[in-house]
Amino acid sequence: MSPLAPRPRAARALLVAFAVLAVGHLAALVAHAAAAPGGGPATLADTAVHVTKPALMPLLAAHVLLRGGPPLLAGALLFGCGGDTFLQIGGERAFRVGMGSFAAGHLCYLLLFARHGGPGRGRSGGAGDRAGRSRTALAAGLYAAALVTTVLLLWPDLPAALRIPVAGYSLLLTAMAFGALRVGPLVAVGGLLFLLSDSLIAGGIAQWPQMPAPQFWIMLTYTAAQYALAVGVLAAAADPDAPAPAEPRPTAAYRAP
Repeated sequence: MSPLAPRPRAARALLVAFAVLAVGHLAALVAHAAAAPGGGPATLADTAVHVTKPALMPLLAAHVLLRGGPPLLAGALLFGCGGDTFLQIGGERAFRVGMGSFAAGHLCYLLLFARHGGPGRGRSGGAGDRAGRSRTALAAGLYAAALVTTVLLLWPDLPAALRIPVAGYSLLLTAMAFGALRVGPLVAVGGLLFLLSDSLIAGGIAQWPQMPAPQFWIMLTYTAAQYALAVGVLAAAADPDAPAPAEPRPTAAYRAP
């Protein structure tokens, strides 16, 4: 599927709608956390949360398409919508389906990072190559250590049926966050925020102590993550200097993540 012809005015309107809806969703989460359980305000806030959450990513996906962005990027965001929808249904089966939908979105992001990122942007050869490889190796070690530490800490407190699925999903999520380093700073921040958001969810499943209004922090970091990933990949896809996905030449320049 080819990108659509850009429609900048409509794309801007959709981005504004996404921002307004995101603020409204976060405000509803705060209101729900502050309201007395079972009362009318709590019920109204809960309804607002459930209505606004599934609409966030489709608006951002539509913005991507009307910017002429990659359809695969819109697909990643729509898989996020699927995850959002199933996770708020509740129950172990819905959680598994939602996690699978998010995993499909991460696979889309990995394909996008391979296509629009790479170690060859904006660096000279020689010592720059060696420094770039060293930074990449250091980052890989840090992400791997974070993955292993998180899974080991979560493992005893997770329901037995979710241990393997959560560990597999965590591996894919970490690979996505590490792959985001190939594209640029904004995309890298998006990957880190996604890691943080899902770590908060996992902590809740493991029944670890939670911050006040935990859903607010989960959605704040998640919404910011998807926005940063979308905008960052859009910028990389529009960059005429982005490297083609071909074999690197011996003299190719490298960019540290």
